[in-house]
Amino acid sequence: MSLVLQVDGDRWRAHLRATALRTPGLVPVAKGNGYGFGLASLARRVQWLAAQIRPETEDPSLGDTIAVGTYDEVAAVASRCEAAIVVLTPWRPFIALPQSQSSRLIHTIGRQEDLLALAELDPHARVVLERATSMRRHGFDAAGLRHAARAARKLSVRVEGVAFHLPLTAGAHLSEVHRLMTDVVAADLAPTTVWVSHLSPEELATLRATYADFRIRPRIGTELWLGDRGALRPRATVLDVHPIDRGELFGYRGRAAPRAGHLVVVSGGTAHGIGLEAPTGELSFKSRAASIARGGLDAAGLVRSPFLIDGKQRLFAEPPHMQASMLFLPVGSRVPQVGDRIDVRLRFTATTFDRVELS
Repeated sequence: MSLVLQVDGDRWRAHLRATALRTPGLVPVAKGNGYGFGLASLARRVQWLAAQIRPETEDPSLGDTIAVGTYDEVAAVASRCEAAIVVLTPWRPFIALPQSQSSRLIHTIGRQEDLLALAELDPHARVVLERATSMRRHGFDAAGLRHAARAARKLSVRVEGVAFHLPLTAGAHLSEVHRLMTDVVAADLAPTTVWVSHLSPEELATLRATYADFRIRPRIGTELWLGDRGALRPRATVLDVHPIDRGELFGYRGRAAPRAGHLVVVSGGTAHGIGLEAPTGELSFKSRAASIARGGLDAAGLVRSPFLIDGKQRLFAEPPHMQASMLFLPVGSRVPQVGDRIDVRLRFTATTFDRVELS
């Protein structure tokens, strides 16, 4: 049995349509594990969105571009949708260019030397110049953006605009964006498209109203694919159930049961990302206290799993196996039957499902 993502198809599709309709210039992002759905599946959905929504909107750009994270992800989406493909990771001279899709690729450029090197390899390359933000990850500073714009005007590359990759903090970007837009205006790239990430609908509306002569293209992944969590239900299958007495040995490491109860073996293990928790980055007191509490459980050999039985996250009996996990149910708990499906609370972007069941 498998770790499965059950999707309420009607509800999920309605969410995708609503998001696309209210987001002019939308650029869907399909990267990494495809937000749990897989890259190929999301690419097909972008093609579906374009066919569904274009007749209902005056925005001809819907579905014309998809964003991927890296060049290695290009092949997975290229054969499944007709859109141009913007690669979010900046191109570097040591990255081989996918020749078969060269006319569809839009390269992100964040260094002057990369712009010149790319122009030598592909004189007619399509590029987006990335302006560095407070993320301080990639991109030109203000002077570098101006220099790159001047260099691009002397080359035959096709500049598709300027990109901002902003921090995740919602609703707090307008002052920074206004400063960045000043740099874009000074770079004198016209007509100009601005590709943005992590702006709220209100911020996008303000940006469009303030800079009406610019085309704004929001790159959206999580909010598009995972924005209606009620339509998505990760499920695992109960594979085996064993009663166990206190002191009995079990598992790979011959642990002794701390008390009587049941061992429940369920589908889903490290191969799926179970037990490989990614840091959340939360800074609140509550989140720090929760981390301390989890650390205490770890020290005592009691680790809370993401598997839920009767609405409670049950403890791992031992570290998860590659494709299955062992849970401990104390005496008095309802014991599920072999073949039952149980819910799993997990991060979609860090999980590989065996199957997606779309109704």
